Amino acid sequence: MVIVGQLLTYVLPQGEFETEPKPTAGEAYSEIEGQAPLRDRVAKAREDRGLTVKQLGALFIVSAQTIKDWEAGKPAEGEPWRRGTQIEAAVGALLHQWIADGAPPDAKVISDWKSAAEGRKRVVPGTYATVDEGESLPWHATLTSISKGFKEAQDIIFFVFVVGGVIGIVRATGAIDALIGRAIQAFSGQPVLLVAGMTLLFAVGSSTIGMAEEYMPFVPLLVTLCLALKMDAVVALGIVYIGAGVGYGCAAVNPFTVTIAQDIAGVERQSGWEFRVIFMLIAAAIGIIHIMRYARKVQADPQRSLVKDIDYSTGYEMPENVKLNGSRIIVLICFAAAIVTFVWGSAKHDWYFTELMALFLGLGIVSAIVGKVSPNTAATRFCQGAAEMTTTALLIGVARTIEVVLTDGTVIHTIINGIAETISELGPFLASVGMLIVQSIANVFIPSGSGQAYVTMPIMAPLAEICEVTPQTAVLAYQVGDGFMNMIVPTNALLMGMLALGRIPFERWIKFILPLMFQLYLLAIGALFVATYIQY
Repeated sequence: MVIVGQLLTYVLPQGEFETEPKPTAGEAYSEIEGQAPLRDRVAKAREDRGLTVKQLGALFIVSAQTIKDWEAGKPAEGEPWRRGTQIEAAVGALLHQWIADGAPPDAKVISDWKSAAEGRKRVVPGTYATVDEGESLPWHATLTSISKGFKEAQDIIFFVFVVGGVIGIVRATGAIDALIGRAIQAFSGQPVLLVAGMTLLFAVGSSTIGMAEEYMPFVPLLVTLCLALKMDAVVALGIVYIGAGVGYGCAAVNPFTVTIAQDIAGVERQSGWEFRVIFMLIAAAIGIIHIMRYARKVQADPQRSLVKDIDYSTGYEMPENVKLNGSRIIVLICFAAAIVTFVWGSAKHDWYFTELMALFLGLGIVSAIVGKVSPNTAATRFCQGAAEMTTTALLIGVARTIEVVLTDGTVIHTIINGIAETISELGPFLASVGMLIVQSIANVFIPSGSGQAYVTMPIMAPLAEICEVTPQTAVLAYQVGDGFMNMIVPTNALLMGMLALGRIPFERWIKFILPLMFQLYLLAIGALFVATYIQY
């Protein structure tokens, strides 16, 4: 896939959109005492000079929607919700100067502001242009870009190593194995409860707080459990990733996808969640039925397993000592507390990899103390656990390289612009389906949900208005294209990492997941039809 990405850079024309910082990037502008708020002064100056929001946006090389956001301003504490955002300090100074003298800001000053602004940039709709043919990527770009891919994915790579090491320590206490032993007793003869309960649990976690990477430690545990119940690793990964994919595709309030996309599209944050919850429950039910059909085939005839020739004799063994004693219960409580703490922190304080890694390290230390694991043994088991994640970490880095190659070749915006233009002449329902197709294709190249939102939603939102599709429906099409496609695209580093953990060859996962993808996309088209009909 990395090589294919490089070949595309030789075939496609190079092109780029103008970009702008996130509206909330950087420090907010400090109002000048004795003067009206900047948002009011900008609106008044624009109207006095007879400019539209689009014309003012062109002066500052930002989208018309951003001008609307600036003029609406950031809602004050306790103020009812309304569209708007803060004005970042650097651009606020430029706006203040423009109000004073009416002269458009220097292009270099605008460029410097955009370069200095922190955070991910988003494209400005209508600004795509081909660029002068730059140098083509050298023949060895596939090789030299891999280090960049690892650098871009360093957060999740180190997270994977730390989680693997901490799980090694926790397993050394016997707590996890004891829990698995108890679960096997509880679910013995009741695989439906295992599949339905865990799939729905993972879906809810992804739908609400955007959990996905956090599920990785559960893959080997579920593989062990499924093997003990006469199922296989495909069932285990299906429980995890179908749950996560459905949760993302039908997310109710996921801050990493829904909130970002709604902000860009000008939709009230977290609105419309009731429709998406119903959508999620139906999609989850379809996923659970699909998993159970396959699981029953494997239970009836192990030779029908897609991984019947894979060796699972090591790494997934159940130890003999599985008694759930007091110390092990405390370790499990600490494990659950760490997860709950992260859920709270991510929801209230925007915690992510750094904080989660810290929580897991703390969990490892506490588990070693409570479980009476010596420092030398804890260190050894940590290294062993991290070593088991090496293949996963390598796959994550290489998968991220694909986006790096397309970006360095200056064709990633060409791809997005080309597929987006094809839906501009369609009616509302077909346009929404076209948006779903566009988002699904875009996900192959930009598997990051938030990254895809910043690149595609500024294009989809104006197109939705032209095609009489509601912004909320455009957001829904984006969600489905991102979440559902993540269950199948090889550019999704997390999926490839989990497949490696479960020792499942990618082509066999495709054979398992393709029939479900067909069903889920039919459901998604039906959901878009309903959304269009009710003007969602």
